[in-house]
Amino acid sequence: MKIQIINGPNMNLIGKRETSLYGDTPFESYLKKLKKRYSHVQIDYFQSNIEGEIIDKIQEVGFSYDGIVINAGGYTHTSVSIADTLSAIDSPAVEVHITNILGRDEYRHVSFIANACSGSIMGFGLDSYRLGIEAILEMKNEQVNDSPD
Repeated sequence: MKIQIINGPNMNLIGKRETSLYGDTPFESYLKKLKKRYSHVQIDYFQSNIEGEIIDKIQEVGFSYDGIVINAGGYTHTSVSIADTLSAIDSPAVEVHITNILGRDEYRHVSFIANACSGSIMGFGLDSYRLGIEAILEMKNEQVNDSPD
């Protein structure tokens, strides 16, 4: 089982940036906990502030990984291209957000990528990533259980 976590712009500043919203734990520290908790799963991590690099990563893993957990950051609300790429791949994607984007600025209420994802998780802090992984594991478990013998 292989899951790719993709973080978009400014997510490299988690733990330093607006700690009242995003907390003071660096993402890399949380990632170590995820990898320990899901030691039976290969969890790869990618972060970029550049839209094209995010698209390239989705295309790279989107036909071979079991799932993608994506926090597109600000691109969530602006990127038709990321949405198109998520629609073009085979791997299911789960959209995650550390904060509840529906409780923030009105422009954050619209997610361009939501329609291309299997589901969205928001507002649970960094634990949104764990919930995203759980969702992918459950989807894959259902596929195994639903497949004919």
